[in-house]
Amino acid sequence: MLDAVIVGAGPNGLTAAVELARRGFSVAVFEARDTVGGGARTEELTLPGFRHDPCSAAHPLGVNSPAFRAMPLERYGLEWLHADLPMAHPFPDGSAAVLARSVAETAASFGPRDAGAYRRLVAPFLPQWDTLVHDFMSLPLTALPRDPVTLARFGLTGLPPSTWLMRRFLDERAKALFAGLVAHVIAPLDGIATGAVGLVFALAAHARGWPVARGGSQSISDALTAYLRDLGGAVHTDYEVKRLDDLPPARAYVFDTSPTALSRIAGFGRYYDNYRYGAAVFKVDYALDGPVPWTAEEARTAGTVQVGASRAEIGAALHAASREGRAPDAPFLITVQPSVVDPSRAPAGQHVFWAYGHVPHGWTGDFTDAIERQLERFAPGFRDRVLARATAGPPEIAARNANYVGGDIACGAASGLQLLLRPRLTASPYTTPHPAVFICSSATPPGPGVHGMAGHNAAKAVWRRLRQG
Repeated sequence: MLDAVIVGAGPNGLTAAVELARRGFSVAVFEARDTVGGGARTEELTLPGFRHDPCSAAHPLGVNSPAFRAMPLERYGLEWLHADLPMAHPFPDGSAAVLARSVAETAASFGPRDAGAYRRLVAPFLPQWDTLVHDFMSLPLTALPRDPVTLARFGLTGLPPSTWLMRRFLDERAKALFAGLVAHVIAPLDGIATGAVGLVFALAAHARGWPVARGGSQSISDALTAYLRDLGGAVHTDYEVKRLDDLPPARAYVFDTSPTALSRIAGFGRYYDNYRYGAAVFKVDYALDGPVPWTAEEARTAGTVQVGASRAEIGAALHAASREGRAPDAPFLITVQPSVVDPSRAPAGQHVFWAYGHVPHGWTGDFTDAIERQLERFAPGFRDRVLARATAGPPEIAARNANYVGGDIACGAASGLQLLLRPRLTASPYTTPHPAVFICSSATPPGPGVHGMAGHNAAKAVWRRLRQG
């Protein structure tokens, strides 16, 4: 009998498996798709030689993850590549604010009226970042805080809505960039703890950047898989699990799945019925015959580019998709251009690029034209560079990854109390009604992103159970 079976070979499932295997437990992973990866995959979606990431591409939380940093993943081929700028936020006049590794460079891009306010915002936390991120991403009660004073101060700053935090800024440049950071979790700007979301992304960039993985996000998943196999773990692909009886006997079962799928497989009935799924994304992957012709020079050298003319425009787009049930007229876009720093992703002189905008949960329309009209505002002539495109709305995104219910790439709305307390209001979010069944997906704390910390935290709950008998 195995000690633990993990269902789902996304970053959290693989991390949970590694953490258990490192402690001497026998582990096997079962994945429904023909490759490992979940939200961290790389595929030729458009033309031969163009390697795209169907979901996550830039990894500020991955490079800062306490779980990943404790593993020798570089021995297994993982290499982080850093663009000249982690992120740029261009404006229609051709200027840009930037999120640079340097706090001073970032503050200077906001202009003299907000430079000091930004420095004062990040100054208390950046020197203690490694401790803070460990405490922040290990919550809830999986570990005692290493620096409770800094964590409490962070909570006082970040728990209010981001709209409160942005009152520190006087001009649009800082407000728009910070609003864009919050939008990465597809949460309306006035939600609880959204200030913390923006602050975490900013601090992550200053601490270690917003890199891409050489060769694509698949490299992260492949490194975790290779490490797991060296530790004696097994990985089985093309293995769809419909019932617990489909799995071999084990002392514990750990699910890197949505709560909905777990309830169906384990027979939990209505246990997770109050869990909410949020707005979705419409994503377009592009093969380009040259770099994106951004008007703002800073955007040409950035790994990630946020596209939204103002805080108001960004807020309106999020509100439309999350609360009004309609696709916004002027979408806020998150875009990533991996081949700016990794030429192996496309044929010589050509580029891969992706962009997504927010749409309502389960939306079935075509958002391509709206996305490209928005891109043309900031990169005139963009459409002329397009060799091929691969579009994915909510139905296609959900078909690619069953965890993305209705096209929600956060595996559950990251808004309200559910941003902090997921998938239920409980002090033990990784346990379930069955004492031998656990959940470790992005539906559990600390939530979405390729960082493995949900798997790391869940593994602690599992090995406590296994050591008990």
